Amino acid sequence: MSPPGIQPKLEEDEFAFDIEDEDVPVNKITSFNGKLQQFLHKGTTVHSAPSLASTTLSQRRIKITNAEHQPEATISSPKRKKTICETESASTITTTTTTTPRTTRSQSTIMTTPPSPIPPPQTPTKCKRSKPTPKPPPTPPLAGLPATESLLRDTIPPNLILLLVGVNPGIMTGITGYAYAHPSNLFWKLLYSSGITSIRHIPADTYKLPALYSVGNTNIVERATRDASMLNRAEMDAGVPVLEAKVAAQRPEVVCLVGKSIWEAVWRVRHGRGIRKEEFRYGWQAETENMGRGDGWGGAPIFVATTTSGLAAGMKPAEKEAVWAELGSWVMRRRAERGVEAAVVKDEVVVKEF
Repeated sequence: MSPPGIQPKLEEDEFAFDIEDEDVPVNKITSFNGKLQQFLHKGTTVHSAPSLASTTLSQRRIKITNAEHQPEATISSPKRKKTICETESASTITTTTTTTPRTTRSQSTIMTTPPSPIPPPQTPTKCKRSKPTPKPPPTPPLAGLPATESLLRDTIPPNLILLLVGVNPGIMTGITGYAYAHPSNLFWKLLYSSGITSIRHIPADTYKLPALYSVGNTNIVERATRDASMLNRAEMDAGVPVLEAKVAAQRPEVVCLVGKSIWEAVWRVRHGRGIRKEEFRYGWQAETENMGRGDGWGGAPIFVATTTSGLAAGMKPAEKEAVWAELGSWVMRRRAERGVEAAVVKDEVVVKEF
C-alpha cells in the first residue's frame, strides 16, 4: 500500500505495452518506441521448435495481463520484470531441452541391436595328428654299382703264398678294374712297407702280383660301393661260403683278411653269433679257424690285418704298419723257404706319397 495522499502516477508511455505486428508485446521506453523489440521478433524465426516459441509468447501475454491487474504496490520496476521474464523463459527452454534426451549414433545402435546370445562353453576336442610316412634317404650318386658292372677280377692262381681278401671294391676300383685304386687307400703303401712287395706298386699292377710275389687278391662281396659301411650284414654273411669255396679250390698257404669286418662275418657264420670284444685280435688266428679245410687238407691259416681304407681313422698309421709288418716278415721268410725269389722289377716305379 502506498502512503495516503500519494498516488503513484502511471504514465501511459512508461509501462504501456502495445501489441502490434503479430501480437508482439513492446515496451516503448526500453525498446525505442517498440522498434528494437519488433526488429528482434520479426528477424528471428524459429523453424526447428515452433511449439517452444508459441509457448513463450503465450507466457508473455499472460504475464502482461497479470501485470495490468496487479495492485500498484506489487508492480516492480521494468528492469526486474524483464529479468523475471527472461529467467522464466530461459527455464522454460532449459526444461524443454532437457526433456528430450539426445540419442547418439552409438546409443541408437545399442538400443536397436538385440544382444547376441552368449554361446555355451565348448569342450576342446583332441586332434589326432597323423604320423608322417618316413621317406627313405636318397641314394647318393655313385653310391654303389651292381656286381656285374665292377671291372675288378679275382687273381687266385693255385698254391699262392698269400691270398689277400678285401671287403668289396670301391667305386674307383669298380670303374678301373684295379684293386684299391683310390689315392687315399693305404693298401699299396703297406704292401711295400711290410716287405710283401719289393717296391711300391701302383693299382695298375694288380694283375702282376701273382707272378711277381705269389700274392693274389679277391673280395668277400663283389658289389662296388663308396665305402664298406654301405654293405649290409646279409651281404657280408652271404659272401663267407663263397670265400670258403675259393680257398678250398685254390689252396693258398695263408689267407689275409684285410679288415676286421671280414673276420666278424666269418665268425658269425661259423659260430652263429657275433664275436666278443675279448675274443677278437689282429694277427694270426687259432689253427681251428683255418679256412677251406677238407679232402685231407687242413686248410689255410687266417691272418687278420687292419683295413687300408683312408676313411678308417680308428688306428694310427704306426699301429697299422706294425700289424702288416708281422705278416710281411712271414711272407718273406716263406718265399725264401720255397726258393721263390721276388721278381726284380727293372723299371723303377715312382709313386707320389699321399
